[in-house]
Amino acid sequence: MVVAEATSVQAAPTRDVSIDFHRFSFMGSGKEYFGIWIVNVFLTIVTLGIYSAWAKVRRNRYFYGNTVLLGRTFEYHAKGKQILIGRVIVFGYLILYNLLLTFVPIVGIALLLLSLFFVPWLAARGLRFSARVTSYRNVRFDFVGTMGGAFKAFILGGFLSIITLGLLTPLASRWVGRYVGSNLRFGGRAFETNPPFGPLYRGMFLGVGLALVLGVVVFAILMGTLRASPSLLQSLNDPRWGWVGLGAGYVASMSFYAVIALFYSAAVRNAVWGATVFDGKHRFLSGLSRGRYTWIAISNFVVTILTLGLLRPWAAVRMARYKWALTGVTVFGAVGTLMSEIEAEASAVGAEFMDFEGFDFGF
Repeated sequence: MVVAEATSVQAAPTRDVSIDFHRFSFMGSGKEYFGIWIVNVFLTIVTLGIYSAWAKVRRNRYFYGNTVLLGRTFEYHAKGKQILIGRVIVFGYLILYNLLLTFVPIVGIALLLLSLFFVPWLAARGLRFSARVTSYRNVRFDFVGTMGGAFKAFILGGFLSIITLGLLTPLASRWVGRYVGSNLRFGGRAFETNPPFGPLYRGMFLGVGLALVLGVVVFAILMGTLRASPSLLQSLNDPRWGWVGLGAGYVASMSFYAVIALFYSAAVRNAVWGATVFDGKHRFLSGLSRGRYTWIAISNFVVTILTLGLLRPWAAVRMARYKWALTGVTVFGAVGTLMSEIEAEASAVGAEFMDFEGFDFGF
């Protein structure tokens, strides 16, 4: 069920050290997921959105349960009630904030400042919940990040990215990657992530360059069309065309931004996964092609729109297959021995995870 590539190298003249590279794979199909997806959509509409929490559980269980590493799949253990409670808390906070901002502006502003601490708390709790409801080979993950770390990664990083007009976006991405990756645990053993700046900045500037090239091409085609049709050029003097032009400009700008964001997100994934080490020596790898990832995401979006959402399951499975097929981990030493040790260690703290009650806030 899983593709595995293995090599062995001699680390010392008197000792052989096994180094095995194992790829992830995704075994789901669009046809299977369509049945889950259509029921989720129907029940979410009928219940006015309440069922969406249980829909998320069914969706995640399908995708986790079809993600394979070393012949074993991942598991998702969350309950719909936990997700619903988390959403109610966030939704209630937003309603309270808007009411106070409308009728008691001073208090509303104070609540906005409070959100600078509320959001990091949500992030830390949500990431901890998501980790603890995920397991592999009956061993749970954990997340030990603090609210202070979340404030730096999500609030401070986002603020610096905005005020520098995106120039410090790679710094923000690096902070987020380090916060999430370096605070993740599996069976009590730690992950460590320290993505370099180079790939992040290259991904960002290449995305900007690609968007500029596309913009020049679109502009040249538009100008050529107008020159070839004087009557069309004259009709642009009609005031009604002003709104059309404004709408077209907005769509074009959002399209260029989407290209940059998709191109950059592939670079971030490669950089973060490539800089992630488990237990001090087992290194992960992500080899997404930025261009192909962008093409798959855009074509998925177009197909979903043209089919009124009916091919959304196919698009989701298509992207999952692509990402996991190019993701892997290099394991130093015997895999069986490593997993046996982790499973033995995890059994000692398993009760803590089974008794854990938390809520999913969407992080």
